[in-house]
Amino acid sequence: MLDYTRKFDLTQEKDKEIKEILSSVYLSLQEKGYNPVNQIVGYILSEDPTYITNHNNARSLIRRIDRDELLQALVRSYLTK
Repeated sequence: MLDYTRKFDLTQEKDKEIKEILSSVYLSLQEKGYNPVNQIVGYILSEDPTYITNHNNARSLIRRIDRDELLQALVRSYLTK
């Protein structure tokens, strides 16, 4: 019998969910005529949801992501590509 501990890592699944949400929020902001990058950065820095439009339920979607997890996913994505 093998005696080792398996590691369970949800990072890839969480990153995929964050990417889907962030992409949806980006498109909603763009549809409403906002600069999506500026608005998302404003939200990340302040955690003030009013930076994100309610269009297509974007504000509710982005609040499902923990800000620390969002920053970690962004850094991981930036540094691995």
